Amino acid sequence: MRHRLCFCAIAVVLVAPAVRSAAPPPLDPRGLPGPLVIVGGGKLPADARKALFDLAGKDKAKIVVIPTAGADADDAKKADGFLKPWRDLGPASVVLLHTRDKKRADDPEFVKPLADATAVWFGGGDQSRLTAAYRGTLVEKELNKLHARGGVIGGTSAGAAVMTDLMIAGGTDTAKTADGFGFLPGFVVDQHFVARKRQNRLQGVIADHPTRVGLGLDEGTAIAVRGRVARVVGDSTLSVCVTKPGGKGTVIEEYKAGSVLDLVQLQRAALNRASKEPFPPAKPPVPVVAKGALVIVGGGGADASIWKRFIELAGGADAPLVVVTTAMEDPLAPESGEEKALKRYGAKNVVALHTRNRKEADDPKFSDVLTRAKGVWFSGGRQWRFVDSYEGTLTEKRFRGVLERGGVIGGSSAGASIQSEYMPRGHPLGNTVMAAEGYERGFCFLPGCAVDQHFFARKRTADMTGLMKEYPQYLGIGIDEGTAIVVTGSTAEVIGKSKVAFYDTKKKPDGDKDYEEVFPNEKYDLKERRKTK
Repeated sequence: MRHRLCFCAIAVVLVAPAVRSAAPPPLDPRGLPGPLVIVGGGKLPADARKALFDLAGKDKAKIVVIPTAGADADDAKKADGFLKPWRDLGPASVVLLHTRDKKRADDPEFVKPLADATAVWFGGGDQSRLTAAYRGTLVEKELNKLHARGGVIGGTSAGAAVMTDLMIAGGTDTAKTADGFGFLPGFVVDQHFVARKRQNRLQGVIADHPTRVGLGLDEGTAIAVRGRVARVVGDSTLSVCVTKPGGKGTVIEEYKAGSVLDLVQLQRAALNRASKEPFPPAKPPVPVVAKGALVIVGGGGADASIWKRFIELAGGADAPLVVVTTAMEDPLAPESGEEKALKRYGAKNVVALHTRNRKEADDPKFSDVLTRAKGVWFSGGRQWRFVDSYEGTLTEKRFRGVLERGGVIGGSSAGASIQSEYMPRGHPLGNTVMAAEGYERGFCFLPGCAVDQHFFARKRTADMTGLMKEYPQYLGIGIDEGTAIVVTGSTAEVIGKSKVAFYDTKKKPDGDKDYEEVFPNEKYDLKERRKTK
């Protein structure tokens, strides 16, 4: 049911005081600007080396190798050994960059190889040698520029540890920490993880820094990160460590080669668990829409009656309407199907609103159109995209303002689930996970409820049964395709062509069904949890 981090074999944590803020800035939902290849030490997996080479441009790659973490980096006789494995792949160039002198690391001539590099590789050794030589220098500045323009940064062992802003600098069971380079903010990487039994070390870090996510990479294992998605490669495992719900203790989940993780989802889960009031609450508010109305559609295409009701609730054909298309995958069409449908059924004043930039979503100019809107329609797609772009921003506040002025909010499929307090199927990696930690909170236009869509068409009744067992405090609502509920106050009126299922765990199942079916032209009292005339 739920995408949980389970008690497994490994963890990531610190005991020493953090150098940086305990609450790291969250990853930009749009992902990292450039890829990362992070290796846990030991034998370098061929897949990891190839991943860096491919991401860097293959035969056009310009790779800079930085062996400074190694004790033997000063030995000129070893230089060819550092470079040969990369040269053997056939890139355009491979250059060695090394110094222990911070003044030289600030020399523009010294850093020139980084200016047009497409990848940088940090060798293993002692991570403190890397930060001692390069933090705060022109080298670090050029590394950040390289990453910002989409270049690849990779490293093994010590070169893995420096990837994060809070770095494990040493220690056996109790970690010593320092500042890393911060290419992967909000995470902590530990290496040689299983081989050197570093579970306690990492768990200690996360226990002291519960808003962070620990990544324990074993030897011969790597993660290749592109955007916000990490893929595990190699011979052993990645262990993910976060705090337990409520911030007491830590929990670990182990991932084998081939596993794919969404780093933003992991970080959101950690932040939620560390919150003083983690979501979902044990006692959600009563399902009442105090002002305005909601039109919540189960996907699969709304018929004329649904579109016309939405336009009517907004104030008629001349009412200013906004279609939020952000749930759709890029590139977006010049005009969405929802815009076309509203115009087809008489709406004369329809505009689209879309961004993936949270700063833009906080700009008053971006969402000014919402201050005059009488209706907002959320498109289909994936509901987590709405969360990434608008949660906690001025735009979300202005969505709510439309309701508070007596307007209407509607949406279908993803645009249905985002309206409920509890948002099912929010995992960025797929829509089969009903309860995805970090992506469970909707916009709460409909409090106290969990809304699922495509319900009978895609045979999702058992999914809601499982969700209700996990969160019996919610009223579950499963809306079929081509069907909607129109909510005013605590009344949900069913319109369209199929039916809606209401799950109330306080009631005993009627026959072989654990839900109550409500059909078009029937109504359901969300507060009293019963059909009404």
